[in-house]
Amino acid sequence: MSFRLLDPVRFRPAALAGAVLVVVASTQAAEWPLGGALGAHDPTIIREGDTWWCFTTGRGLRVKKSTDGRTWTQAEPLLTEERAWWRKYAPQMKPLDIWAPDIHAFGGRVWCFYTVSEFGRNNSAIGLLSCSSLAAGDWRDDGLVIGSARGVEAYNAIDANLAVDAEGQPWLAFGSWFDGLQIVRLDPATMKPVGPITALARREGGIEAPVIVHAGGYYHLVHSIDKCCDGVASTYKIATGRAREITGPYVDRAGRPLLEGGGTVIEMGGARWKGPGGQDVHRDGERWVLARHAYDAENNGRPALRIADLRWDAEGWPELAPEAFEK
Repeated sequence: MSFRLLDPVRFRPAALAGAVLVVVASTQAAEWPLGGALGAHDPTIIREGDTWWCFTTGRGLRVKKSTDGRTWTQAEPLLTEERAWWRKYAPQMKPLDIWAPDIHAFGGRVWCFYTVSEFGRNNSAIGLLSCSSLAAGDWRDDGLVIGSARGVEAYNAIDANLAVDAEGQPWLAFGSWFDGLQIVRLDPATMKPVGPITALARREGGIEAPVIVHAGGYYHLVHSIDKCCDGVASTYKIATGRAREITGPYVDRAGRPLLEGGGTVIEMGGARWKGPGGQDVHRDGERWVLARHAYDAENNGRPALRIADLRWDAEGWPELAPEAFEK
């Protein structure tokens, strides 16, 4: 698929909390036909050479591989032992319970950010692993990146995303319900935070899983809103806003600031696939790809990997096909 601008999108109102605008694309963007080991929560994907990789939430940090991005095989978990510092930040975490990985190639290495946390609390921390290549698998433990503690930090150190600005500078986006979404600059030599933390977005009723990509002269903040992790009762949705600077201010398509609850929804659940979210956006050459999980109403509400082409409309906003809303 070549990268191109498509026709303008159509709008329709929706009775969503916070008056979030819902967009239905007037053009078709392909939903990938997937098979094999598809159980997944909070997927992050990357292609290295002829192999696609998918890392997901789960015991030891779960890993999948594919030669075509369509048929997936479960591989061994990335970690088999806890790190000593994890329980300093999340003392009540479940054994080897690793959340929301983020995988990116940057600066000649492949980086995997991950989260340890206590569900429903901001006793959390983001850790980092890296390797020379996924094929080599020579993983190095790069330790703690940032942590948060209940009653100390307002933010929640979960859901990391490595974002790179137009000048090639790395940043870390992160955060969730507690104080919304945040960003901090990273030292490219250490991939650890330097400088102040800046707030990006807040929303009553749930916001998390920030992903920032640069396209068409804008930084696009793709994120999840509303409630996850409740099977077919989940109300998760994928929303977006954009800004000229990576630190914001971000606004939605209607011009509403994301710091004031704005957000343009680009995918919501349908009859079968409930609560899409925990997403990742990956650029593969000239192709943009959206990976996310959704709860399958035809398979006892289990979370499954879904992948679709992500395109950009005539005004430079990301879009999916109408089928993402209808299925």
